Amino acid sequence: MIKTKADIAIRVHADVMDVRLPCEIDHHSAVRVRRMIDESICAHRPKTLRIDASGVDFMDSSGLGLLMGRLSLMKKLKGELILSHPSPAALRMVRLAGMERIITIETNK
Repeated sequence: MIKTKADIAIRVHADVMDVRLPCEIDHHSAVRVRRMIDESICAHRPKTLRIDASGVDFMDSSGLGLLMGRLSLMKKLKGELILSHPSPAALRMVRLAGMERIITIETNK
């Protein structure tokens, strides 16, 4: 596991890259998280990017942009993005934006 600043973690195994998001995704944190994810994607070229949003307490439109940009990047690489176990706050934002139609969401159910 690659530990990074704050509570962001990136782990790459086989063709899967797992990312655990910090508790707040706002403009400032989204820039840092995006840079770290993109660097890892370019270095490892995973087939699947799994973003764990279970610990996200706050997400604004910057978080939605973070997800959409990573989805676009993964599609360019012929890969997929999975939003894993989103917290109620993260899931609410994704649903308000209608993104559940284009992003695969794994839940505890």
